[in-house]
Amino acid sequence: DGEEGFPGNLEVEMTYRLENEVNALTIEYRATTDKATVVNLTNHGFFNLAGISNPTPTVNNNIVTINADFYTPIDEVSIPTGEIAKVEGTPMDFRTPTEIGKKVDYNFEQIKNATGYDHNWCLNTYKNGKGDDKTVCASLYSPKSGILLEVFTNEPGIQVYTGNFQGTGISCKHGIKYPKHVSVCFESQKYPDSPTKISQGVKDWTDATLKPGEKYYSHLAYKFSVKK
Repeated sequence: DGEEGFPGNLEVEMTYRLENEVNALTIEYRATTDKATVVNLTNHGFFNLAGISNPTPTVNNNIVTINADFYTPIDEVSIPTGEIAKVEGTPMDFRTPTEIGKKVDYNFEQIKNATGYDHNWCLNTYKNGKGDDKTVCASLYSPKSGILLEVFTNEPGIQVYTGNFQGTGISCKHGIKYPKHVSVCFESQKYPDSPTKISQGVKDWTDATLKPGEKYYSHLAYKFSVKK
């Protein structure tokens, strides 16, 4: 209680499971608290599906799909503005499979603010306070290797991050330096900056508050296959 300013003794249990029959890594998060507090757990794993040991290529030629009609714009320091904006007609529209590199437009303010993609998309798989974790919410495909990653979650949002600060001295195996945009993250979550936006009464923002007697549960699955 009080660690890093968060109220409540938070009990957290996480389960990582390899499901061989469906080639998936699933992550389940559970939590309880004795005071009202903020809980928004996620996974920050990086993916590059090129299937090579030397990670010099970027993920710009990887194909991304995000099942979302809206996203949450950010300001110049990557804090959500509180707006929930349409993806239609912008480089944020990944409703159909598209190469990351063909979407990046640094003249677009949102991409300029994050020096790439580092945004939360409002998933179509979440409706009426419930998420459908049986339906693909996002995917990543490498034409080079044929590997397909499909993402499933019960959460309302997903943060997609394209390694915008890689290439800044971060090393990898054998001392080879990662280039910028060498990988991409898919982070299931409530919308970012929830405490501030909820306190400000921002409409349609998801609340990450957990109260005593409630049970926090979040599910994320990364399923892998090969497209012939």
